[in-house]
Amino acid sequence: MAEDIDKLRREIDAVDDELLQLINRRAGLAGRIGSLKQGAPAYRPERETQILRRVAEASAGPLAPERVTAVFREVISACRGLEEAIRVTYLGPEGTFSEQAVRKHFGAAVEALPVASVDEAFRRCEAGAVQFTVVPVENSTEGVVGRTLDLLLTTPLRICAEIELRVQQNLLAKGSVKDIRRLYSHAQSLAQNLPSAERIPVGSNAEAAQRAAKEEGAAAIAGEAAAERYGLTLLARSIEDSPNNTTRFLVLGELDAGPTGKDRTSIVMSAENKPGAVHALLSPLAQHRVSMTRIESRPARSRSALWEYVFFIDVEGHQKDAPVAKALAELQAKAPFLKVLGSYPGALR
Repeated sequence: MAEDIDKLRREIDAVDDELLQLINRRAGLAGRIGSLKQGAPAYRPERETQILRRVAEASAGPLAPERVTAVFREVISACRGLEEAIRVTYLGPEGTFSEQAVRKHFGAAVEALPVASVDEAFRRCEAGAVQFTVVPVENSTEGVVGRTLDLLLTTPLRICAEIELRVQQNLLAKGSVKDIRRLYSHAQSLAQNLPSAERIPVGSNAEAAQRAAKEEGAAAIAGEAAAERYGLTLLARSIEDSPNNTTRFLVLGELDAGPTGKDRTSIVMSAENKPGAVHALLSPLAQHRVSMTRIESRPARSRSALWEYVFFIDVEGHQKDAPVAKALAELQAKAPFLKVLGSYPGALR
């Protein structure tokens, strides 16, 4: 048995040597492309998504497709980093699900900068301090993030990608379960966990992990990234009430993503305050067979528009696709106000 294991390990070493050569060869090719771009952005969401979709579909196992894409995501990230140093803001502190979304999408080879609010995340990017920002827009159980929608209405930034992150809550602590006397968590996560412990709500699950790391007898409910960031032990995994709880994040920046064949377009528009106005505005989507995946109303937030609303709409397809382009042209002619927030690749699952 020992001889067989040694033989297999030598084969693994040989494969690793081959992988190393291929990865460096890929990095060299990426560097040559970067020199030919003449200042064009290194991050192209449509190209990266096409690569990841292709390798996921081509993989015959034994690795699951999501494991394959995770490996290739880091290879892409490292190669991208040779072309351009990318800075990304997210809603902090460190260890939040927002940071986890940044890492899932961009990989490790970016500078991820935590900020105190969604407003600041937008402002930093609008001012050019970073190239991109990642902000939460909706959760499958809690609904939309209203502040993100309000800021999308006025920002010059465009949506260039989306991220879907499974929200897995874990019980974290320095010690064991029997030593826990205080439980820190975001209010939404406290629920029925550890009924004998004092429950203390805080602003975010990352803050909960920070406190648990500093206090004896304290525990936190937070994500795995927080455990790694603050040196906590994972005592119980996936303790959330909803096993399919997912948060959708948007990547915002100053670039426009090209079409991939599996895209989404987000718009915001207003309607006249009269019966049938919204139905009339949506009719071009039906006429051109454009599938609407989401509609959300928000107050117009204008002093002269009391009780008037704007509508955030997601549709399948890219704004350069003929059916979507025709529908948007008709909507533009009908709507008092219409803004295309961006077309971008659909999230990898």
